[in-house]
Amino acid sequence: MSQISRREAALAAAGALLEPLPGFATARSTFGGVVLGVQSYSFRDRPLDEAIAAMEKIGFGSCEMSGSHLEPKLRGAELRQWRLTVPLDHFESAGKKLRQAGIEPAVLTYNLPSPPYTDAEIARGFEMAKALGATALSSSTKLSVVPGIDAAAKRYKMRVGLHNHSTIRPEEVTTPDDFSAALRGRSDYIMITLDIGHFVAAGFDPLDYLREHQDRVMSAHIKDRKKNQGPNVPFGEGDTPIAPVLRYIRGSARKIPCYIEYEYDGRDSVAEVRKCFDFCRRLLVS
Repeated sequence: MSQISRREAALAAAGALLEPLPGFATARSTFGGVVLGVQSYSFRDRPLDEAIAAMEKIGFGSCEMSGSHLEPKLRGAELRQWRLTVPLDHFESAGKKLRQAGIEPAVLTYNLPSPPYTDAEIARGFEMAKALGATALSSSTKLSVVPGIDAAAKRYKMRVGLHNHSTIRPEEVTTPDDFSAALRGRSDYIMITLDIGHFVAAGFDPLDYLREHQDRVMSAHIKDRKKNQGPNVPFGEGDTPIAPVLRYIRGSARKIPCYIEYEYDGRDSVAEVRKCFDFCRRLLVS
C-alpha cells in the first residue's frame, strides 16, 4: 500500500466536508460529491441549440461555455469590435436556453490571446459572463495580460481560471513555474483552470500539482493526451492520470468542478462525449 503524507491525510479528511463553490453546484451531474460537467467546445461541430440538446441528452447539469458557441468566427480587430458592441441580451438568451435544459452555465470562456488589451476589452468578458449567468471566467491568455485581468476581477468580484496549454514558450501559461508567475502578487480571484491533458503533454504531473496547489485551482479540464506533446486520445488510452486525479478531487478537493473536453478524433461527438462522461462517472462512483 502506498504511503501518503500527513498533509495529504489532512486534506483527505477535510475533503469530505467540501462542496462545489456557489455557481458550480448541480445535483444532476454530481457524482461522489464532484461536479462533472462539460466544456461546450466538445460540441464544436454543432450550433448552440444542438449543443445544448446534446448536453441535456447525455445528462450534464453544468458546463463551461466556449466562445465557439457564443461568438462569431472572427479574429483580431474584428472580434474585438464585436465583443465591445454586441448587445448583452445575446448572452442572456443563451443562458436562459441552458437553464431551461437543466444546465448551469457556470463558467464562460473568454480568451485574450494577443496583447495588448484595453481595460474595456477585458471588462467586457465579465459583463458577458454576468449576462450569461456564469459566476466565473476561464481564459487562455498571456502572462502580461494577467495584471489587467486581476484588476477587472476585483472590480467585478468574479474568479478567473487561467487555462494552460502544452506549448512551452515565453508569455505562455503552461508550466508550474508559469502558474507561479501568473499567480504571484495577484488577488484570490485569479486561479487556474487546470487542463490535465495539456499538463501531461507538456511533461508535468497534474496530480502532484493538485496535491500542492489545490486551493488555487478553480476547475479542471478532463481530457487524455500522450506525453511529449502527444495527441489527444480516447479516455483511458493516453498518459493522463484521469483516474487518480478524479479520485483525489473526490476525496480531497470536491470544490473543484471537472469539465470534460472532448478533443480527440471521433465520428460522432455526442457518442464520444457520452463515452467520456460514462468513463468519468464510473471512476467517481467506484
